[in-house]
Order: sequence, then structure tokens, then C-alpha cells
Amino acid sequence: MSHNEVRTRYAPSPTGFVHIGNLRSALYEYLIAKVKNGKFILRIEDTDQKRYVEGAVDVIYDTLKIVGIKHDEGPDIGGHYGPYVQSERKHLYLPYAKQLIEKGKAYYCFCSEERLEDLRVKAEKAKVQNKYDRHCLNLSKEEIQRRLDAKEPYVIRQLMPDTGETTYNDAVYGDITFNNDVLEDQILIKSDGFPTYNFANVIDDHLMKISHVVRGSEYITSTPKYVLLYEAFGWEPPIFVHLPLVEKLGGGKLSKRSGDAYFSDLIKAGYLPEAVVNFIVLLGWSSGTEQEFYTLSELEKVFDIKGISKSSSVYDTDKLKWMNGEYIRRKTPEEFVKIASPWIDKALPDTLDRTKICSMIQKRVEVLSEIPDMVKFLKKAKPIDISLYNNEKSKCNINEAKRILPIIRDKIVAMEDFNHESIYLMFTSTAQELGVKNGLVMWPARIALSGQLVTAGGAVEIADVLGKQETLKRIDKAIKQLEKTDA
Repeated sequence: MSHNEVRTRYAPSPTGFVHIGNLRSALYEYLIAKVKNGKFILRIEDTDQKRYVEGAVDVIYDTLKIVGIKHDEGPDIGGHYGPYVQSERKHLYLPYAKQLIEKGKAYYCFCSEERLEDLRVKAEKAKVQNKYDRHCLNLSKEEIQRRLDAKEPYVIRQLMPDTGETTYNDAVYGDITFNNDVLEDQILIKSDGFPTYNFANVIDDHLMKISHVVRGSEYITSTPKYVLLYEAFGWEPPIFVHLPLVEKLGGGKLSKRSGDAYFSDLIKAGYLPEAVVNFIVLLGWSSGTEQEFYTLSELEKVFDIKGISKSSSVYDTDKLKWMNGEYIRRKTPEEFVKIASPWIDKALPDTLDRTKICSMIQKRVEVLSEIPDMVKFLKKAKPIDISLYNNEKSKCNINEAKRILPIIRDKIVAMEDFNHESIYLMFTSTAQELGVKNGLVMWPARIALSGQLVTAGGAVEIADVLGKQETLKRIDKAIKQLEKTDA
């Protein structure tokens, strides 16, 4: 199979948000082109007007921009093979369908919806495959013309072979063969004049010189229809690249309800675009090395079709979280402040230092949406459960907390400079004076300041963020509570 230039296309339907599986196809299409210095084309497939959603095209553009994928040709930037919106190409398809009629490879069908429904019901009762019975195949030219002149609604169907086999080669799965007797005479032109998805794809892919068609393995069974269309026209088919299914851990499809089906849901939930891209690319592809982290520019150099798996891929949310956390930790402090601040703003007043807060939480955040709950104690401490003072590791208990917190309070009152370094020195010197380990001093302080067993930062970081006044206020409150306690 000879293709002078690698040309791939992402051809989404504007029916809503971009699905993770759909985005994976876009990424693979983009990478297949870029690794060979080819062209990546964006084409909008809006032939199904009933499913068209206003604003969905903008969602497609926005998604590609966020991901970092730049198309070389498309509706917004043009190219040599436009228009790049199928509804704007509507005039192209009927002449090609008529070519097939002239070749005896297609025919007009005037059957009503009622008749087709009747066929479906009969097939269901007989428990056989529902296939069109070719009722209109042998209409005379005169009968066809009379009906066309009378403006009767019609579709154009492809005449499929009903014997023999159709074989095509897939870049991932190898040679795939289907018996032709299972193929129905598929509709090419619908009664509204629009082409069907399959027919428009073949015409557009040929006219746009697409070299590789990438899609999910659920379409393997429909690909013979494409191949037979190419054969009917005498055209060279593209290289087909079918991708393994993506399943949830434990089986089943990704779903909107569980918030894992759409790219926009993940971004809203606080996942980083670059982490999602990295994760999605690895759903069905491997470089053959131990490397797990790739930038898009790195993938543009190393991606290889040979690395695509035949087996289903598992969408492991825990792995995505872990990978996202790694990307967060790799951010510079300045970068993290920029992406974390909007989430901090949801929970805290702007009087608290964002840089200090980010320094405290960066190593502990896996998903940005965790941040509001992680930092909200800085605005208002939880009521303290005094049993939290009991900690075996630091050898702290309620009585030790009663003893140590007033000492810490007096030390803080005497401090002129109140910053991370001076706070740390205060805690460690206090521990040294008392002849105990640092943990015994810091544990009750952290509980007093947060009211929580688990916090993003330790006593030093929390006190530094809260400032001297708020730190004293919270410690005073904790001391009063302990004074009322018999331990």
C-alpha cells in the first residue's frame, strides 16, 4: 500500500463533550502523522443533524487547544481539501452515489419507514438477522424516474456481494476476514439528502488523501463496508488502525454518571491536561520501555503504531490520580501557585499567603479538587477531639499536651520574627530544653492549630501560614479546652 504522505484526520461529530475514547483516537491520529512529519486534519462530521448540539464545535476546538494538539488543516484555518465541515460538502456526495448506481454497485430504494419496520419485526420474530430484502433492487429505469419526478422520498443503497469473503489488513490486528452474506445493503444517501456516516467518511477520506484511518475496535465489523466502497469506486483504501477497547477497572464502559467519560469532566475535577494526555496515550500503547511519563513533544518523536496493543485497556482511576499527582509535584512552585490558587480561593480568604499554602500542600495533592477540603481548616479549625492528642509515635498524650501547649504559647508570645525558620527553631529549641524529641512538641501544636489528625502540613507550616495572632488564638482555645478536661 503506497501513500506518499502520512495524512490523518480527527473527524468528531458535534454532539456534545469530547469522550475519552474519542480523544485517544485524536491523539493517536495526531501522533501517527507527526512522527512521520505528516499532516493532521480536523474535519467536522455533522451529517446526523438530529444529534447536532449547538456549541459542540467550540468544545472540540477548546479541547484540542487545551490538550496541545494543533491541526494543519480544518474549518477554522482552511486547507487545499476543504470545506472541512461535512454539511458544507453535501453537494459532493450524491454525484458519487450516482456513479455507483451507473456501475450497478448501488440502487434507489423507495421503501417506506413502515415497510422497513415490518421487515424488522418479522426478522425479530423469526430470530434471523434483519437485512433489507432488496425489494427495490430490480425496479425499471422508467419506474425509478417516475418516482423521482413525483418527488417520492428515497435513499440510495449500496449493493453488497452476498457470497464470498471480504478481507482487509489492519495495522494492529492483521488480516481480518468477514463473510459477505452477513452484510446488509447499507444506505449511502439518506432521505434528507445527507450522506450516511460511512459513505461520507469514505468520500471525504479519499478526496482529502487520508492515509491512515484510526478508530476503536468496536468498528472492526463495519470496516468491510468501507473496504467494499473503496473497491466499488476502484480507489486505494487507507491503512486501517483499530484501537483496543477502553474498559473500567472491573469491566464495563466509561460513563458520564461516574465522571470518567469526558475530558472536560476530568479537567473540572482538577486533573492537569498534560497528565490526562499522558494517561490516555498509555491506554493501549507502549513504547516497549519502562518509561511512563511523556510530554506531547516527546510522543511526537517516539510514537509507533507497532506499540498499539490488541488487548482491551483498563481505565484505572487510581493510576490516573497517581500520575496526576506526579505531574503536580513536578511543577515549579510558581507554576503550582498559578494552578492551585483558584482552588484555594474556593475555601480561604485572600488574606492568607498563597505561596506559603502551596508550599505546604504541593507534595500532598493528587487532584486539584482536593485542595479546598485540604486547606479549609486554615479558615476555621475544627472543634478538637482531645483524643487526637494521644499519639504513640510522638509519645504524646492529653497530659503531655496540657504541659507543653502553655510553654509553646509563651515562646510564641516572646517571638519578634514569626516565619518558617524562626517557628521551626522555636519548636526544636523547646524540645531540647524539655529533653524530649521534636515530635512530642510539634504533635500537640499541630492538633491545636488544625483540629485534624491528618493535615497537609506540619505544625511549622501551619503556624507560618496562620501568622502569629491566629496561631496564639488557636493555641489559647486549645489550652482552655484542656484545662476543663480530666485526664
